[in-house]
Amino acid sequence: MSGRHSHVDVPRWLYLPAAGGAAFVLLPLVAVVLRTPWADFLELITSEASRDALALSLRTSAVSTLLCVLLGGPMAVVLARTRFPGQSLLRSLVLLPLVLPPVVGGIALLYTFGRRGLLGGTFELLGVQVAFSTTAVVLAQTFVALPFLVVSLEGSLRTAGQQYEVVAASLGARPSTVLRRVTLPLVLPGLVSGAVLAFARALGEFGATITFAGSLQGVTRTLPLEIYLRRETDAEAAVALSLVLVMVAVLVIGLARQGRSSL
Repeated sequence: MSGRHSHVDVPRWLYLPAAGGAAFVLLPLVAVVLRTPWADFLELITSEASRDALALSLRTSAVSTLLCVLLGGPMAVVLARTRFPGQSLLRSLVLLPLVLPPVVGGIALLYTFGRRGLLGGTFELLGVQVAFSTTAVVLAQTFVALPFLVVSLEGSLRTAGQQYEVVAASLGARPSTVLRRVTLPLVLPGLVSGAVLAFARALGEFGATITFAGSLQGVTRTLPLEIYLRRETDAEAAVALSLVLVMVAVLVIGLARQGRSSL
């Protein structure tokens, strides 16, 4: 076979809907940039409420991403490397938050961890209040972000295959050693991608958070909630904060892509 063509061209007609899709995503972002009140930008985004909301969003998103890695990583490995009855049903249920309205997720969390919820009595005996606290923000973000990490990592595991793991096991490596020395290095880029997606999803979470955690400045009012509240009273501040959220998300994704390319 000749090496003159290293790839197969796509039909030219695909470029038109592809450009339409790109424009559909980019134009609203351009509109936000054009409507940003640049003269008062710094003053708007450095108010006490804005700084509290941004700091809380970054802090809770980082913790929820860590929880997604700790819980979703093992879940993805089990789903990709094992077979058991009900596996397809379990996978569907785990991915349910991807399509579930976030406010429904917030109600479900409220009836699980709230004072009168499924586990509320237990937490009350321990003197712990979960609902309407910063912990509730983290749980809401984890609930909606976890499937993004599971999907990304499970896809990487299936793509990587098991041939190297089989070789390592045949040479006497224990399952934990195979996981640590073979599997994880192979799927590390997928794990990074999943963690970035989870962080980005957690950063933008709104519906489940306001339903389960409420909106208290410095405690549960994340940046998306602050933007929503400002929209009712100060539209210019809402636009400026929206741009900040976009910039943070772009920065995170850019850093993640750079880090993944160096792996």
